Amino acid sequence: MENEVKDDKLYPMQVVKAPDQKLRILTKPIKKIDQNLKRLTSEMIKLTKSFQDPEGVGLAATQIGHDGCFFVGKIGDGFKAFINPQIVSYGKKTKKYFEGCLSIPDYYGEVIRSLILKVTYQDLEGIKHQETLRSVDAWIFQHEVDHLHGKLFPDKVLEQKGKFYKFTGKDKVGSDTFQEVTI
Repeated sequence: MENEVKDDKLYPMQVVKAPDQKLRILTKPIKKIDQNLKRLTSEMIKLTKSFQDPEGVGLAATQIGHDGCFFVGKIGDGFKAFINPQIVSYGKKTKKYFEGCLSIPDYYGEVIRSLILKVTYQDLEGIKHQETLRSVDAWIFQHEVDHLHGKLFPDKVLEQKGKFYKFTGKDKVGSDTFQEVTI
């Protein structure tokens, strides 16, 4: 399930789209952080940054057809890799987010997420970190960890009995327009 490495580039590096079952796998822990993983996460960051409307803020291994437990995300002051990420605890305060996903283009849903998380992960040097994440950083982390467990945001919308929307285009002033849909 890995991308192929040729000439120090990864081919093909594309976002896996639903309903591809690669998005539903349970990832395996990363045992060794090597140059291939570092190159892979670097390419994932480039791919994620290439999405501008809507902006890409995270990409999980499953979204490129990889079965490893890692993701890249725009958390803190920029993009970085999160290896073997875990959510240790969820804060009680929650917020309803209007959530989308690069693997499910043009669809969005209302998802309730914790505003504060305690998390652990390894960086690309293998150093283990324990942090408290808040607000949007916590939201991105939760969304990407869901991917690593084979869960997609529509699963959350259904669990929480939220609303689901399809992007229908732009209005005369350039604002996004949406239509509520049933899933």
